[in-house]
Amino acid sequence: MHSILRGVAALFAAVLLLLAAPARAADPPTFNAEQLDQMLAPIALFPDALLSQVLMASTYPKDVAEAAGWAFANRSLKGDDAVRAVQDKPWDPSVQSLVAFPQVLAMLDEKPEWVQDLGDAFLAQPEDVMDSVQLLRAKAKGAGNLSSNEQQIVSFEAGAPARQTVVATAPSSPTQIITIAPANPQVIFVPIYNPVHVFGPWWHPLFPPFFFPPPVRWGFGWSPVSTAIWWGVGIGVTYALWGGVDWRRRNVNINVNQWNNINVNNRINSNNRNVNWNHNPGNRRGVPYRDASTRDRMQDRLGDRGGRQEYRGREDQRAQARAALSDRVGAENLDREALRNIDRSQIPQRTPGGDRTSAGDRAAAIDRSQARDRVGSIDRSQVQERAGNIDRSQVRDRASNIDRSQVQDRAGNIDRSPARDRANNVNRSQVQDRAGSIERSRVQDRASNIDRSQAQNRSESAARTNRDNALRGANDGRQTQQQIDRGRASQAAQRHNAPQRQSNVSRPAGGAAGQRHNAPQRQANVSRPAGGAAAQRRNQ
Repeated sequence: MHSILRGVAALFAAVLLLLAAPARAADPPTFNAEQLDQMLAPIALFPDALLSQVLMASTYPKDVAEAAGWAFANRSLKGDDAVRAVQDKPWDPSVQSLVAFPQVLAMLDEKPEWVQDLGDAFLAQPEDVMDSVQLLRAKAKGAGNLSSNEQQIVSFEAGAPARQTVVATAPSSPTQIITIAPANPQVIFVPIYNPVHVFGPWWHPLFPPFFFPPPVRWGFGWSPVSTAIWWGVGIGVTYALWGGVDWRRRNVNINVNQWNNINVNNRINSNNRNVNWNHNPGNRRGVPYRDASTRDRMQDRLGDRGGRQEYRGREDQRAQARAALSDRVGAENLDREALRNIDRSQIPQRTPGGDRTSAGDRAAAIDRSQARDRVGSIDRSQVQERAGNIDRSQVRDRASNIDRSQVQDRAGNIDRSPARDRANNVNRSQVQDRAGSIERSRVQDRASNIDRSQAQNRSESAARTNRDNALRGANDGRQTQQQIDRGRASQAAQRHNAPQRQSNVSRPAGGAAGQRHNAPQRQANVSRPAGGAAAQRRNQ
């Protein structure tokens, strides 16, 4: 009996799960025309560029909330200066751009759920959103509240082609395109208006338009007036307004030059003047998407590396890093405020010098017995046998086999006779004839013509030069030592070569007596002028 009851209960629970699963999995219906007109009414009359950046930023609702808080705390900053001041914030550039316009962030901060619905509608139904804006502008024009003035230029074009897919609950395609641009591109006026008055009688009674007057705490000084639109004070900008709208294709785009001049940390690499905007799911920061179709589409875009390189026409490295970190630690843990509250005492501390315990364990794990076995296994007998096998007798035989007699024979075989023959063959008579042929009178004439004063000057100059050369390098110890070493080497070489030179000198036969015998002959061969010394004195 109990088993039957348990079976019935299990079957009943399974039926309930099957019935409940489709209800939980079913996506909410798309936004209808009434809802779109209601949520777009507060911003439909913004200049096209500002409208596009608000639509982009609304897809990052968490960033918008943080930017509004920053703008309230820094109300003195506006325009480009405010945008540059938040370049280090983790917000999407579209959200960063809105800090230039505090009035806009003040509106968006009043109703966060409206911001999230606006972003979800723009991601899932961009064509319906654009058509709703055109419908609202046409209503304002019909009510006489939309025209060119000192703050804006309103233009009219032929309507965009009708959409191929027609949804019963979607706004009808407009027959005319209405564009709004600032009268001065560098001075932006943000229109503040009550939709109930500016658009005429509201046509959706069940969905009245939202109205967000500037909060008093922001200090804008706004008060209800009889006019439909309150313009406030113009905000000077140069590069902070970089968005645009392609009404015919019903999408938004980016002016690359304007973007790169203000978003220096997130530049777009593109040769085109304008590029299409694409939502970056990496900056969503864990906020869930409204429907499964949008969620799947953004998940595919996040996982497609090629697609990531095309976000807003550039490679968004920060988005890649954020997405990867979100996958590892969870999107909820990317909130910096949450990370600041982490108890760091619970985080394991790392030893400054590394994990010494692990090093000690490694050392302790070394098996010293194996090391000893390796040393003990060395066969010393083999080493000794190798040393014992060296045949020393062969070394001695090689030394004893050197034939020293051959070395001596080589020295004894040197033929010294050619050197003696050369010395004996010197013709001394020719030398004597050359000396005897010298005409001494010319030598004397040359000597008598020498200016001895110049010779003395030259001698003195040479003496000074020699003296300088002798003293040169006296203070250089290294040079002095080199000269001493050279002198010693020269003396040693002379002592070594002296015996050989003496043995090789070829002396004439007869020795000293022969030399004395030949001396009168050499003197007789000297040619003397006739008359002897007396004749020389007369010739002088």
